Amino acid sequence: MLMNRFAPTTAIDRLVLPLDVPNVDAARTLVAATNGRVGVYKIGMELQFAGGLDYACELAGDGHKVFLDVKLLDIDNTVTQAVKNIAKMGMTFVTIHAYPKTMRAAVEALREADAPDLCLLGVTVLTSMSEDDLAAAGYRGPVANLVEARALDARTAGMGGIVCAATEADRMRAILGDDMVIVTPGIRPAGSAAGDQRRVMTPADAIRAGSDYLVVGRPISKAADPAAAADAVVTEIAAAL
Repeated sequence: MLMNRFAPTTAIDRLVLPLDVPNVDAARTLVAATNGRVGVYKIGMELQFAGGLDYACELAGDGHKVFLDVKLLDIDNTVTQAVKNIAKMGMTFVTIHAYPKTMRAAVEALREADAPDLCLLGVTVLTSMSEDDLAAAGYRGPVANLVEARALDARTAGMGGIVCAATEADRMRAILGDDMVIVTPGIRPAGSAAGDQRRVMTPADAIRAGSDYLVVGRPISKAADPAAAADAVVTEIAAAL
């Protein structure tokens, strides 16, 4: 059983829904349609640049768990000050690119801010990346090796968890143990289109592999009935637990 204080306790807790929509009004509509059926709402770059930061605070103020997906990567001082400001926003999760210096700066900032309720997540390798994509970017070796190296760096830095593909979750769980949460994007229910994701897995398989939180976006947000789509994913998660 996970010892991390950010570990989910129910099947609904485990479902993360990205609010990848053009504006706050569309986000409100999606939240209203899925309220009570989703454990965490994720706000990424698309909405961040359309009023999403204020909306993130509003959601948190209403009692929702909010995942601020900013993927911080900058000089230490900038990351430090950014994390300190995010710590005041009431977020539950925030992402940091899993570079050792960057993560150490974020962890130290969190300690100085005295914000134990904010979980720092180290982003290992984006789930849209294939072996060829990494090779084109100058990395050598299998994706799994880079994910492992960055996960170990995250543990050493004192991060609360990592973000990786569900296809790597079983290996990461064996390496990291039960003290860090594993968040897996690229989750696609059977029959769903993969879209721009490359390393994908179904919700049930991701849970069995050791994932704690599943990020399920377009299969819910683009569904004719987002509430029913969210319920179906939660049912599959529950059956796999």
